[in-house]
Amino acid sequence: MAKHKEEKTNVMRVLDQKKIPYTAHTYDPESGIDGVSVARSLGQDPASVFKTLVARGASGGYYVFDIPVAATLDLKKAAHAVGEKSVAMLPQKELLPLTGYVHGGCSPVGMKKLFPTVFHETAASLPVIMVSAGKLGYQIACDPKALLALVRADTADIITEE
Repeated sequence: MAKHKEEKTNVMRVLDQKKIPYTAHTYDPESGIDGVSVARSLGQDPASVFKTLVARGASGGYYVFDIPVAATLDLKKAAHAVGEKSVAMLPQKELLPLTGYVHGGCSPVGMKKLFPTVFHETAASLPVIMVSAGKLGYQIACDPKALLALVRADTADIITEE
């Protein structure tokens, strides 16, 4: 009988290497990969589970935005936060070649390149934040301050008012 070994994602390897403690969580991607479904299946408050979005600025630069899964990115606020005239969501087909991640498994940690990153301002005040572990079905929970420092993220109000 083969021994079941916990699968390590690239995100987990980066966190291990940087000595940032985290807790790995798995979920069934068949039950939905949208963030609210993932948060529910893991028994987490959607306000502490963040989704990673990638956008291209008017200047051609790329930016990463992390917001609570139930929220919607405000493109005007996002552009202002990174000093761009405007930003547009990256087409899904460009995500994997640019970041190394697939839609639904995109993480701010371990992208092919470190892009300017902005988390919604609530991230820094949470006791624990959860983000994708870089693969469908995997999430990690860790200290938000350590996560923000690792990806050199800023924080700003970047979501639409509900």
